[in-house]
Parts: sequence; structure tokens; C-alpha cells
Amino acid sequence: MTDDTPLGDSGSPALEAISLTKNFRLGPGQLIHAVRDVSFGLYSGAVIALVGESGSGKSTVARLLAGQERPTSGSIKLGGKPVDLSTRKAFRQHKSDVQMVFQDPFASLNPVHTVRYHLSRPVRLHQGKHSATDVAGEVDALLGQVRLTPAEQFAAKYPHELSGGQRQRVSFARALAARPTVLLADEPVSMLDVSIRLEMLGLLDDLRKRLRLALLYITHDIASARYFADEVLVMYAGQIVEQGPAEPLTQQPAHPYTQLLVASAPDPDNLGSTLRTGAVRAGRPAGSAGAASQGCPFSPRCPLADDLCRAENPGLQPVDPVLSAGPGHTASTARSAACWHLPEAAAMQEAAARASRKQESEV
Repeated sequence: MTDDTPLGDSGSPALEAISLTKNFRLGPGQLIHAVRDVSFGLYSGAVIALVGESGSGKSTVARLLAGQERPTSGSIKLGGKPVDLSTRKAFRQHKSDVQMVFQDPFASLNPVHTVRYHLSRPVRLHQGKHSATDVAGEVDALLGQVRLTPAEQFAAKYPHELSGGQRQRVSFARALAARPTVLLADEPVSMLDVSIRLEMLGLLDDLRKRLRLALLYITHDIASARYFADEVLVMYAGQIVEQGPAEPLTQQPAHPYTQLLVASAPDPDNLGSTLRTGAVRAGRPAGSAGAASQGCPFSPRCPLADDLCRAENPGLQPVDPVLSAGPGHTASTARSAACWHLPEAAAMQEAAARASRKQESEV
């Protein structure tokens, strides 16, 4: 759904994460580094995809942005102003501006209440509407926005009477009832049938364009991120290891971990083939939040790792302008990756692409 023209506003971000870090203490001497120095901005009308495997810290980032967790360090800005959730009033206002859609539509709705109840409650709370006529009209409008029509047919139903896709639409409508400026969608289609995932992403895309929402799309599926997002952030072991516009990043991944994700994706245009060539070491620990804090977190699995990688974390480095450009993009397109060996990684990616093309030509 992306093109070469940015959809987001070019001004300041609607929501900004600044050096966010979150540690969880499990006991004496046991510290989990769930999020490490994560920074990015969400812009009105644009989608950023946060991609990574389970346990990489994606959902923790969303909970920090939503105010459900407090950061160990770092800060969040909403509309250019620092977020302070020290009072109940401030927290309620933040929840009006920043809404979250959860992964499981089966668990996020109360089975003993109707759809009308789920939507009328946030309408009263966040919009201040109390007249029965006003509330009913707003509920009908919300159901129309998420394409559950006729509204009166769905408003009286209970969650168990709806399909998984219909339940998730109700979750979208409930989030929109607060009239937010930012929507955090945490794996919003992963528990739905494959046949309707594209339809649900199309609905989200339509909503963010019409309502000028700043949207964070959290997923483990880099193929859907390429289809849906304007920019992709790849997360591993709590930190961002690569970031850039969706199309060039997925066509020419710079970081070895991103190359692995692209090679694993069920994408017919997939250029990566590191799995086929065995470039990434198997049997190594996954990129969970408990990974070692010294050096590059991907070093235990990376074929390019050396003593420097194991000793020092590279942080985000500018990607070579030629690689940054990618097919159909200009050299000024900003990209970065956390790797000490970006030229070698680019050569590895190109070798894998040549091997893939040769294999396809022989079929």
C-alpha cells in the first residue's frame, strides 16, 4: 500500500519515543533488558511497522507508548510535549490521544456485554456524550467506520456471536471511540484467518488515511510490513537493529538479522535466501529480551561476528547510499543498521540473491 510519496505529515511527530529503555527485575542480580535505547517518531497519516520475533520487545514498546508501563529511562512526547502520567487526569487524557488494539480479539472483549456496551462506554468517557440519542448515533457511526453494517444488527450482538474478524473490527471501533491521534496495533491480524488478514489491513489503511492517524503496526511478519507500512523498524533483543523505508529495506536488507527475516517470509518477490545458503547459524538462542547486554545482541547467530561484535554494540550506522536507494528510490532515502560489517553483509545478501536467481533459473 506504499508508494514513493510519503503519506505522513512532514512536521513534528504526533508521538515520539526518545531513548526508551525498560528493564524488569526478576530477583537479586536478575535483570531483563526488555527495551534498549529505542527512538522513533510516529507521524499523522503514516504507518511505521515494528518487526521482530517473539520476545524481542515489540509489545513492551507499545505498552510504554500507551502508558501501561513506565520506562526505566528515556521519555515520550505527544504532540511535541513531554508525556507526564503522574495524575489520573493526565493518564486519561493520554488514553484519549493514544489508543491500543490488542492481538487477541477473543480475549479483548467482555463476553457478558453487547457490542453496544463496548462502544458506548468509551463514547461517554472520552467524548463526554451522555444523551442516549447522541451515544446511539455515535455507536452506529463507529460501526459504519469499521464496515459492520447495518449497525443495528451488530450493536445488539454479544462477542461469541461474531466471527474473529468481526470481533477485531469491534476492537478497532472501540479504539476509535476515543478519537485518538495515535493508534498502536499490536499484532492485530495474527490470530485471524489468513483469508481475511489482507482485508483487515486494508481497513486499517483506510482508517489511518481518512482519520490522519499516526499508526504503529507491530508484527513478526516482515512481508505484511512491506505491504502495509511506510517505514520499517526491525527489533532484536530489545533494540532497533535496522530502520528505513519499507520497500528498499525489504528488497535489500542490510542487517544479517533482517536478511534472515526476509528469507523466512512467504513473499514471492523475496530476494533473501540466507536460509537456503545456510548463512545464519542454526541452533543459537533467539533474540529474546534476556540476551547478553555486551556487544551486538545478534552476534551469537551471525556468520559475520568477530571479537569486535562480541565486545561492542555497534549502534545504528548509516547504510551505504547506493544500498539505501534501492529500486526506484533516491540516494537520499535515510536508512541505518546496527552492524559493524555492513559492506560484508551487503555482499552476503547479493551472493544469496544470485544463488536464488540461479536456483530459480534451473527449475
